[in-house]
Amino acid sequence: MLVVSGARQVGKSFIIREVGKRLFANFIEVNMEMDKQGARLFEKANTVEDFMLALSSFAGSKMKQKENTLVFIDEIQAYNHLLTLAKFLVEDGRFTYVASGSQLGIALKSTQSIPIGSIEILNMYPLDFEEFLMANGVGSMFISNIRNKFENNESLSDSLHNKMLDYFRKYLLIGGMPKAVDTYLNEHNMVSVRNIHRNITMLYKRDAAKYENESLKKLKIQRIYDMVPSNLEKVKKRIVAKDIELKRGKRINDYQDEFEYLISSGVNLNVHAISKPSYPLVENSGKNLLKLYMNDVGLLTSILYHNDVHPVMNDNCGVNLGSVYENLVAQELKAHGFNLFYYDNKKNGEVDFLIDHIDSLSVLPIEVKSGKDYYIHTALNNLLKIKEYKIKKGIVFSNKSRVYEDKSIIYMPIYYVMFLHPSEFENSEYIYI
Repeated sequence: MLVVSGARQVGKSFIIREVGKRLFANFIEVNMEMDKQGARLFEKANTVEDFMLALSSFAGSKMKQKENTLVFIDEIQAYNHLLTLAKFLVEDGRFTYVASGSQLGIALKSTQSIPIGSIEILNMYPLDFEEFLMANGVGSMFISNIRNKFENNESLSDSLHNKMLDYFRKYLLIGGMPKAVDTYLNEHNMVSVRNIHRNITMLYKRDAAKYENESLKKLKIQRIYDMVPSNLEKVKKRIVAKDIELKRGKRINDYQDEFEYLISSGVNLNVHAISKPSYPLVENSGKNLLKLYMNDVGLLTSILYHNDVHPVMNDNCGVNLGSVYENLVAQELKAHGFNLFYYDNKKNGEVDFLIDHIDSLSVLPIEVKSGKDYYIHTALNNLLKIKEYKIKKGIVFSNKSRVYEDKSIIYMPIYYVMFLHPSEFENSEYIYI
């Protein structure tokens, strides 16, 4: 059973419904969150026959052959037992199934029997920058030509660079939430787009209140979520435990459940600290330091700048856009399949991101700059000097057009981040429906 996981409002149900109706003559959809709030037909459906009986009570006429019947179980995590039942539904073989869930990570932790081998989970994210370009009518040939420039470490012409920066800045404001992008394309009205952003932010907070029965826990979840934008404006962007409840002596471990909710539900992206980076990074992530980013850069700029587009579109010198650029890079890397880490060392300093570079079996450090001092990066220089880590190169992303290499550091325009993919994805074929 294919299970599409991701935060609320990223378009999971829409894409399943859109494609499912094209491919199957009989499309059956049941939303388990709505069922839980209403008839509760599936609350006691612990066996295949119980499930079929509940399904037939409203969709009996559509229950045909497996080849032409798709059953879409939306918000499957509403009933934990359905994740276990998935194995038996697949084995029963009567129909084809697809499911979606916005809090699957949380649900799987509390599921008694995880159906390993019976479900395939695919994570869905907001539109990345490349998809945003496509939504704005930018053709595949244009994107392919820019990709060739990236792969050959070449700069774009000044006119193309300015065109790409214009799209990039609009993406910072609009983000990749499908409804926000659609509203922008139809209305070109930032007030309408910001209303979408505010509604999504409020929805995330209400979800936290629904999920946690403990009132204190849900308040702490909401507090951490509210802290993220202001935290990203600080020099040290990591979460400080004592700031959550304004209590001394608190540690990050005291809030594991709250962090787990925000990360597993997809509303925040987590970046773990590493002080001794070596490949693969996941084997070295022992430090208990954590940075959180918003899952969508449009939500971040909505909170920071409200309806004012000038700080972003005009590169306002009085506004620090570093946190916004960093959030976009975190969002891009996560959507492309990277695990996110950053370098934190008291002696050498802090580097924004570390990712595994599979081709060279080494670590690739990334610095993100939004201002004129993009060439100043002491921590990155210090890191590259440490021979035991065998780091071959680093990348600095900025809004400058020139691509060049200097002392093992490659300088690139910020929009080139859209072409960073793990090696196993680089040559894959993309099918756009």
